[in-house]
Amino acid sequence: MVPRIENAGLGGWLVRLFDTIDEANLPWVTALSRQCESAFGPALVDLVPSYTTLLVQYDPLMLTPDQAQRRLQSLLAELAPDETDASGSEKELPVWYDPSVGPDLPSLADARALGLEQLVALHTATTYRVFALGFAPGFAFMGSLDPRLEAPRLATPRPRVPRGSVAIAGRQTSAYPAVSPGGWNLLGRTPVTLFDRHRHEMSYLQVGDRVRMVPVSREAFLRLGGDTTPLEAS
Repeated sequence: MVPRIENAGLGGWLVRLFDTIDEANLPWVTALSRQCESAFGPALVDLVPSYTTLLVQYDPLMLTPDQAQRRLQSLLAELAPDETDASGSEKELPVWYDPSVGPDLPSLADARALGLEQLVALHTATTYRVFALGFAPGFAFMGSLDPRLEAPRLATPRPRVPRGSVAIAGRQTSAYPAVSPGGWNLLGRTPVTLFDRHRHEMSYLQVGDRVRMVPVSREAFLRLGGDTTPLEAS
């Protein structure tokens, strides 16, 4: 690890901790994030962690760029990973897995010589870590997917993916927090509200969270407020 501090515009520094994506990066990123909260205090505006970086946004009326950079350099000189790896919370996402709302289920199962139930079992067997939030508010990049489920993004993204759609791409999985275009492979749908600007924590999932997908029946999905409107395969 050779950290680099890169300019991110007025009131921002991007700390690049790693050059490659790896699950082992997370304890370092979360440790630096936690230390920045203490070191920057009221001057801190926001922290945006990702797989390999941490964007630190500060109030330029309270700190000059040089002052902010020196604080980061001081933290990096003594940075150690979070050995307890206790950051984040345990979360569950109830998911209705069905071709009507997960139109890529059949093709993925066929390509891997799996039955639909086997594919769902593989997807729900892993406890995923949230490594980053991005693409859209509340969109959590989670990993790592069982290698048997690894799949490329669609060659042509869908112009409209329904809210709550649970999907996979590469070694990652996620759920769409709002209606949007998207090129991930759709497996099912969750009724959970993933982003709500009126909540204290607007995003239901946070970096460091451990997330389990829990399969539910159509009836349970409806009771939880899910939308069963079908979506055709691409």
